[in-house]
Amino acid sequence: MSEVEVPRDRYGRPMVVPPKGGKPVPYTRTTTVAGSLDDGTALVAWKLRMAAAGLTLRPDLLLAASAVRDNKLEMDKLVEDAMEAAGATKQANIGTALHTLTEKYDRGEDLGVIPDEYVADIQAYADATKDFKNIFIEQFCVLDKYKIAGTPDRVVEYKGKLYISDLKTGSIAYPNKIAMQLAVYAHGLPYDPATATRGSWGGVDQEKGIIVHLPAGGGKCELHFVDIKQGWKGIELAMKVRAFRDTKKSLVTPIQGE
Repeated sequence: MSEVEVPRDRYGRPMVVPPKGGKPVPYTRTTTVAGSLDDGTALVAWKLRMAAAGLTLRPDLLLAASAVRDNKLEMDKLVEDAMEAAGATKQANIGTALHTLTEKYDRGEDLGVIPDEYVADIQAYADATKDFKNIFIEQFCVLDKYKIAGTPDRVVEYKGKLYISDLKTGSIAYPNKIAMQLAVYAHGLPYDPATATRGSWGGVDQEKGIIVHLPAGGGKCELHFVDIKQGWKGIELAMKVRAFRDTKKSLVTPIQGE
């Protein structure tokens, strides 16, 4: 399929031509749907701690906040800057870099100069995935049933079967969201934004996916099966939750006076 960039709306949602044709419509991102069942309490608490820590390191941000405290957009930007000052984005940046490097490795491209502390990571990835045959690499796909879209890292052939495979550089201690993401990809179809056509994965496994776990800087890479059959149940539940949220305007009606 082509390398054409997927068009997106102002909210970052991919614009997809429906199966029967017509104008492109926004599809919900896979990560958004998979996050519908998240308990965000711990994440919110972590963000608050990081923002507070960042303000202690950057007094200029605290001063700037006092000047724009009534401007929501400016305050949001200052919070992001404070979190970055505290190192909140460091691991995400490293993870993005490792994703890019492993993609280049799988495509047979030049990796350039790799910092010494991450050379072992790339070698560990190469060793762990040596039995993979990459069928698709970073191929955008759509799940028309629920109007969801996203991009799995790989579709691989492993020991005679096809699997959705995703690289994770952080913790996999809470795999529910991962299982849901991979379930969407397994039930979806590859989509070419240049021609608005759908293809086929070629019989990818609907019960198991593969997590390629490469903790950044650890020089270790492990493969794990993830239960996407259960992940699909999570997606179906998430869609019900999202549908219920959309009923908020119809749940309350005024009592008419007699």
